[in-house]
Amino acid sequence: MATFAWEGKTATGETRSGTMVADNDQEVMNKLRAQQIIPSKIKKKVGAQEITIPGLGGSVGSKELVIFTRQFATMIDAGLPLVQCLDLLGSQEPNKTFQKIIFDVKGNVESGATFADSLRKHPKVFDNLYVNLVAAGEVGGVLDTIMNRLAVYIEKDVKLKRKIKSAFTYPTAILVVALGVMAILLGWVIPTFEEMFADFGGELPAITQFVIDMSKAFLENWYFIFGGIFAAVFLGGYIYRSDPGRLAFDKTILRAPIFGPLVRKAAVAKFTRTLGTMIASGVPILDGLEIVAKASGNKVVESGILYVRDRITEGKNMAEPLMETKVFPPMVVQMIGVGEATGALDTMLNKIADFYEEEVDVAVDALTSLLEPLMMVFIGGMVGGLLIAMYLPIFSLAGSISNAK
Repeated sequence: MATFAWEGKTATGETRSGTMVADNDQEVMNKLRAQQIIPSKIKKKVGAQEITIPGLGGSVGSKELVIFTRQFATMIDAGLPLVQCLDLLGSQEPNKTFQKIIFDVKGNVESGATFADSLRKHPKVFDNLYVNLVAAGEVGGVLDTIMNRLAVYIEKDVKLKRKIKSAFTYPTAILVVALGVMAILLGWVIPTFEEMFADFGGELPAITQFVIDMSKAFLENWYFIFGGIFAAVFLGGYIYRSDPGRLAFDKTILRAPIFGPLVRKAAVAKFTRTLGTMIASGVPILDGLEIVAKASGNKVVESGILYVRDRITEGKNMAEPLMETKVFPPMVVQMIGVGEATGALDTMLNKIADFYEEEVDVAVDALTSLLEPLMMVFIGGMVGGLLIAMYLPIFSLAGSISNAK
């Protein structure tokens, strides 16, 4: 496969240009003619080797996916053919990785595959939720509506993830800074004071001697300390990636006194928003629950949703097994039960999602407001305690000199 730059004119005389991934120029010409474009120039792009820098252009972000989805919905709503929409979006996509994916999807569609099946070949960009909603939109003839719903869903999902990430990032960053400051004080500052106190002679205060002993222990065993930290991080990551370890971690985080309620609210918001979007788009509830479970990001929530799905296959309604899982708050379960009884489950789910997304915003703001002074007191107390311990002998010495006079 190679990339070809092309120019041509439409049936109305409008000049078009772009790039296309194909095996040869004849294939490019055939594809352009299928789009009712008469090619005037087709040239293979050579000599430009793409360099992918990790983190820069090598992956497709949520923002790029939202832009693609919204623009695609607008073009479809305007009546443009599917292949032409993909060609235009691929030609103007600045991310080379995403551009290749779009052109590959376009090529598969031209070969006779459905749009959903073409997207399914790129699971790292288009997940099961995206593909299944697109499939429902193709079958129902409402692809533009579905794409707009997808764009809204992705935007809200990104916002929710950003809120949760910020809630965990702040204390983690403060803790890392605190440990760094402690290491600098113990490794460089305290030994300087120790040399000075050795010249003074005399007995040091107990707290000062304790800090000096701690500094000596740090300098003598720093490689064990840092090695232990790295080993703990590596081992923790390995355990977290295993199913039992992930389940244990998710149970612990849900029961945590400060972060547990926040994570639970975020899980409820994600579950209701995702399932509401899928039901409103025509996806069967059993398929929707299976997809939502895998996309929940929490093993406890995933197990609960799959349990609900199994009970529904046995003929039960949704509210009763949801209550049995004890994962979701009673109010949420009752509202879902009302939605089922009134035949407006998708509307009720989206209302619950709106409420809990707002609850997450409030909880994160409150948590940040609480953690800021606590972290400042923690760092100030730690650094201040060390400095006071080091200055106590100096104060004692100054008092002795004053008494001698």
